[in-house]
Amino acid sequence: MKCPFCQHGDTQVLDTRVSEEGDAIRRRRRCGKCDKRFTTYERIELIMPAVVKKNGSRTEFAADKLRGSLMLALRKRPVAAASVDTAIASIQEKLLTSGLREVDSGYIGELVMQELKRLDKIAYIRFASVYKNFEDLAEFQDAIAEVGQARSKP
Repeated sequence: MKCPFCQHGDTQVLDTRVSEEGDAIRRRRRCGKCDKRFTTYERIELIMPAVVKKNGSRTEFAADKLRGSLMLALRKRPVAAASVDTAIASIQEKLLTSGLREVDSGYIGELVMQELKRLDKIAYIRFASVYKNFEDLAEFQDAIAEVGQARSKP
């Protein structure tokens, strides 16, 4: 760690503590050359993968867009806000643990459909009809049959 005062590269850690919030490590340091003291903080930096859209463009992952999609599908459905938060956290965790730097928007859509299928079957059908771009009644019937089969399994 370079000294912020003299730019010397040799500093000594005098004290290490976990922050009050528990999300960072605070280190008190002393420069070996100018003998000045300073504090550094270490925090975890979690970087969500970039999203590759259908047209090939790339954009940053936006949790608010994810929430908006879920809330639109769940509109006027009896699903608790805590359940929606849990679903969003689950999707974000899967993206973070995937280890990928970029993910296809279709992959995120599939994750959303998995969560909606678990949360509310009607919301799942709503989302799937837009996401899969249903063009006729047969596609709706297939999606409904798929949900019905999942429901009838013990």
